[in-house]
This record gives sequence, structure tokens and C-alpha cells, in this order.
Amino acid sequence: METSINQKICVITGGTGGIGYYLSAGFDEAGYKVVALDKEQHQPLTDGIDFIKTDVSRQEDIKRAFRQIAGRYGAVHVLINNAAVSAFSKPVSAISVEEFEAVIAVNLRGSFICAKEFIEANSGQDYGRIINIASTRWNQNEADWEAYGASKGGLVSLTSTLAVSLSDRPITVNAVSPGWIQTEGYGELSA
Repeated sequence: METSINQKICVITGGTGGIGYYLSAGFDEAGYKVVALDKEQHQPLTDGIDFIKTDVSRQEDIKRAFRQIAGRYGAVHVLINNAAVSAFSKPVSAISVEEFEAVIAVNLRGSFICAKEFIEANSGQDYGRIINIASTRWNQNEADWEAYGASKGGLVSLTSTLAVSLSDRPITVNAVSPGWIQTEGYGELSA
């Protein structure tokens, strides 16, 4: 797909389902060239949105995706770290260390690796944005959400540190912490 010379390239992890799907559609409608990274294509995307199958818990998948994007478009201007294991609630007595690590691998480690690859792909640009999708669960937790809450708390801390570390570059770093978001099944909601 061709892009205009002034078109900004936006990479959205978890970009084909839930919040990510609507972020992809919104940035596409706003004129960005959107590249959605996801483990699978959850919902059909418009022709203007590229899809690259990517497991953000795997560093080699992330590196391959950013190589493809840089090769195709030359640079990346916006990264939205949205991919997350979010439907996971298990009592602390029942959650295994491996399950805890799997949540951290996607929600925190994957975001860190994507940020590193984005910073490299954005090198030499005069505009850069990293937007991390955290959660109100980072500081307003419920029982049995240890893995998810810890991962989102880490993401908020990573956001603050990256903002300071990148203060000498034209890259801003912010986090958004949504609460529960209904992305489908609106007819099932009561007034």
C-alpha cells in the first residue's frame, strides 16, 4: 500500500479486536496509515489497515514486524501498546508462576520490546508518540487480579520512565488507563 509523503504511520498492538480494533479504525479514519499487530485477525479490517500476525510475547515476532514496517514505510511515528491478556482472573493460591509470567510477557515485557523497536524505527523523525494502554486495575484492584494488576502497574511505571528517558527526543510517552470497556454486545446492556 502506498502512503502519502506526509502520512504518519501508526502501529497498534492487539489492533484487530476489542479496544484495539476501534483504535485502528479511528486512526485510519483520521488519516494515519495503520498497521495492526495481533496474534490473529479477530475482526475484519478496512483495506487501509495492514495486518501483521505478531505474538508480542515473542521478541523475534516483534522484531520481524518492525523490520517489515520499516522496510515498507521507512519509519514509524506512533506506537500504541494495546495488546494484553485481560480476561484472566484466578485466585493467588491457584495461579501458577507460569501463568503469571505469561500475563507479564504480553502486557509489560511485550510493550517494552515494542517501545525499543519503535524508538529505533522512529530515529531521525521529528515526531513520535508512544501511547500505552494501561488500566484502572493498576491501582484499583479486585481479588484474583494479581497478574493483570501487576502488569498494568508496571506499564504505568514504564511509561513514566520512558517519558523521562526520551525527554531529549521528539517522542512523547503517555498512558491511558480505561476501566471496563464494552466493545461488543451493546444490545445486551441495560439502561
